[in-house]
Amino acid sequence: MNFKQQLEEKIAIVDEYLNLYLPQIDNYQSKIYEAMRYSIFAGGKRLRPVIVLASCELVGGDVMHAVPLACALEMIHTYSLIHDDLPAMDNSDYRRGRLTSHKVYGEAMAILAGDALLNKAFEVVLKEGLHMGVDPLRLLKAVAAIADASGTEGMIGGQVVDLESENTDINIEKLNYMHLHKTGALIIAAAKAGAIIGGADETEVSALETYAKNLGLAFQIKDDILDVEGNQEKLGKPVLSDASNGKSTFVALMGMEQSKSLVKKLSEDAIDCLKIFNERGKFLSELALYLVGRES
Repeated sequence: MNFKQQLEEKIAIVDEYLNLYLPQIDNYQSKIYEAMRYSIFAGGKRLRPVIVLASCELVGGDVMHAVPLACALEMIHTYSLIHDDLPAMDNSDYRRGRLTSHKVYGEAMAILAGDALLNKAFEVVLKEGLHMGVDPLRLLKAVAAIADASGTEGMIGGQVVDLESENTDINIEKLNYMHLHKTGALIIAAAKAGAIIGGADETEVSALETYAKNLGLAFQIKDDILDVEGNQEKLGKPVLSDASNGKSTFVALMGMEQSKSLVKKLSEDAIDCLKIFNERGKFLSELALYLVGRES
């Protein structure tokens, strides 16, 4: 299969199991299941779960053992977007071309939907992982990596820095720190967790972590570029939203051309990290190039 076919196959696996793990349940709290499904199936690239599956496959692991981890990371990512869109945060009305959760279900239900997805993520990865017979030590290490990346020294920490940096001038070092945590942490965790569950050795885990670190930063800078140059219809949200919210961005600090050059360099550095895998690293190499060239 070519890259696009492989990508679509991995996304299809993730969507199939997300639908299985997040059924619509008809009970007194049915609205929360509806709200969870509304956001989880709102579209998106499924980047993090794809990296989990690809990293596991790359090191010779059983891809099905990585599926609960992949779905859990997408749940955590989606919960963070629901909360990020709230009026108290970015106050966004649209995400992926349709109304955000709080605009459809109200702020209280949106908060609960985010909370529910975070809890469901760890419920799924532990219950399903053990049910599949995944090595318990590998499973615990992978879950620990995801938990660490989701918390105050990871995604939430980056979000805190982002909030406190609004309408202020920050330097490039702080901007790098913010995005390596807010955006990069879950991408790094995806590669690390997939590698661990697949039985990778320390050298392989380290190579995939560094790949994901470079990719995560390149991904964020590309987002900053698209916020200025992108097409609103393709993005599914208004352009120039960062500027209107007083956000610090790479484009604002470095300029457009330097930002584009940095995306290119980071993607090349990411691909270089995969050399130890020879031809087996082709999919993840092509994924880096695909993300650099995206328009949404």
